[in-house]
Amino acid sequence: MSAPAAARTTTGEETGPVGNPPAPSPSTAPATAGPATARRLGDRPGVRLAVGAVLPLLILAAWQISTATGLVPAYRLPGPLAVVQAGAQLIEGGDLWRHIAISVQRVLIGFAAGSVAGLAVAAVVGLSRAGDALLSPTLAALRAVPSLAWVPLLILWLQIGEESKITLVAIGAFFPVFTTVAAALRHIDPHLVEAGRCFGLRGWSLFRTVQLPAVVPSVVSGLRLALAQAWLFLVAAELIASSMGLGFLLNDSQQTGRVDRILLAIVLLALLGSLTNALLGLAEKKLLRRWA
Repeated sequence: MSAPAAARTTTGEETGPVGNPPAPSPSTAPATAGPATARRLGDRPGVRLAVGAVLPLLILAAWQISTATGLVPAYRLPGPLAVVQAGAQLIEGGDLWRHIAISVQRVLIGFAAGSVAGLAVAAVVGLSRAGDALLSPTLAALRAVPSLAWVPLLILWLQIGEESKITLVAIGAFFPVFTTVAAALRHIDPHLVEAGRCFGLRGWSLFRTVQLPAVVPSVVSGLRLALAQAWLFLVAAELIASSMGLGFLLNDSQQTGRVDRILLAIVLLALLGSLTNALLGLAEKKLLRRWA
């Protein structure tokens, strides 16, 4: 009996030439192609944008239906059209753009200052045991202080001006960056550091070549958290001591009973937060491509 015949008799299946595995069944190909195709579609920006817009559109539709049918009275929840009209009124007077511009300016300056300070202190704490023992307990205690608790002290020290508001935003941005990056620096693989030292790397060259690339993803995560925290602290600053900005618009509209303007300010804060986060996401891709 020949070898191919023996193979057919023993296994009950027809095999290919000796030494070659049987060809895969055609029925298995679509099973592996389906999830891969779905992943490729999910990675496309247009598809992600469309999927992400589904929930906001559903919320908008529910909002419109609940107000149009009288399910919720207009004095409690004005309809979307009333909010758009309130925005148009502020645009005609030129006030809306001033509120947006001053709030964005405060966030960007405070975010930049707080992030730089957070990175510097995180480097000291994460890379030095003495710095960790000296600074970590105090910073952990300060981190637990609520944002509104800083406002009276900042007003007393810096008066009611831009300095107090930007300082409060910087405080909000400082702690997410510091906490995230310091923890990442403490947990760098010691074998990487030892390998760098074996190649003669010390100090700044070791940090730039080995330690910094290892913590770039954590730096980006800390910056994202810091940006969101900066917007939160901005509203806290503008609610109490401000004459311009979206936080002031919220407070002023609450005092005058303009619920439509309150909703407008909330929507604008959400849109601006999403826009700045998207811009930071573009920077993240470049950083990860360069360092990671």
